[in-house]
Amino acid sequence: MKTTQKILLALSGGVDSAVAAALLRDQGHEVIGATLRLLPGAEGDRTEQGARRVAAELGLPLHVYDCSTAFAEQVIAPFCHAYREGRTPNPCIQCNRLFKFGFLLPKLESLGCDCLATGHYVRLAGHGSSLWLRRAVDARKDQSYFLFTLRSDQLSRLSFPLGDLTKEQVRQHACELGLAVHEQQESQDVCFVPDNDYIRLVDETLTQPSPGRIVHVNGRVLGRHAGIHRYTIGQRRGLGIAWSEPLYVVRLDAALNHVIVGEQSELLRQQLEVDGLVWHESFFAKTGGTADVSCQIRYRHRPVPAQVERLDGGQARVTLASAQSGITPGQAAVFYRDDLVIGGGWIR
Repeated sequence: MKTTQKILLALSGGVDSAVAAALLRDQGHEVIGATLRLLPGAEGDRTEQGARRVAAELGLPLHVYDCSTAFAEQVIAPFCHAYREGRTPNPCIQCNRLFKFGFLLPKLESLGCDCLATGHYVRLAGHGSSLWLRRAVDARKDQSYFLFTLRSDQLSRLSFPLGDLTKEQVRQHACELGLAVHEQQESQDVCFVPDNDYIRLVDETLTQPSPGRIVHVNGRVLGRHAGIHRYTIGQRRGLGIAWSEPLYVVRLDAALNHVIVGEQSELLRQQLEVDGLVWHESFFAKTGGTADVSCQIRYRHRPVPAQVERLDGGQARVTLASAQSGITPGQAAVFYRDDLVIGGGWIR
């Protein structure tokens, strides 16, 4: 950063973005808040009111942008369709890509700002045109998995003030500043599914699902289901079928409208393919099309050694050093070298 900058800060009304704003302000930067209304009605009002309260406490100007229509079309609708197609989506990654960065970064020029800051727990490494996304100091809060789509040219215009702090330190900062949000509880659910009932959301958003068969991996029909969106890979409970040993959902076949189940060993896979790849070219240009990485297949997954082989059409084949369970189409596979993000894509 320059000694002082004019910084646009994504202000959600939560403790993380509030402390990020306060830290930058106290460093002498000119901070302007930006809040995105992603949901209509009371939920959107609650977010806006929280952001306005924090902005007032910190003495910051605030811009509010109503993105609720675009958010419904570009995040919520694809989320619902993905479940109907037998995939388990990760809407937080898409929200970051399309809105928190995709929408706000282009605002920098018109607002006369030098960079965009957020309250994400992540760090930057490198300099100039060779910037890398790096895991946060607080491993429990690290959010680099959700930001793997960020490109080097975007990273050069970003700031993450919380990357070197723990969550406890952030709360302590908020308390010392007298911010009302210092005791705010963590949000665990997808913002547009506050009760975590995504099945109800899918049912309300799309046409009535078609019932189909629950089929064992050996081909035997074991029962019926009321829609494949009600199931996820690795699910054991709620299958409503009897078998000699516990059964798990191992695959969802949207074409046949089948839920495929099997024993726990059937969940293990050592190879997967991804598409929609984002690569750190300064790393992969030296690898000849293959690279040894650590691969993280979902947010709370412990990364495992793997080899990535780039294929045509923005795809790659990933071979894991050890078989993993719960490899789920629709989730992201993110590739690391040590604590640096070097690429990622969507599991097919």
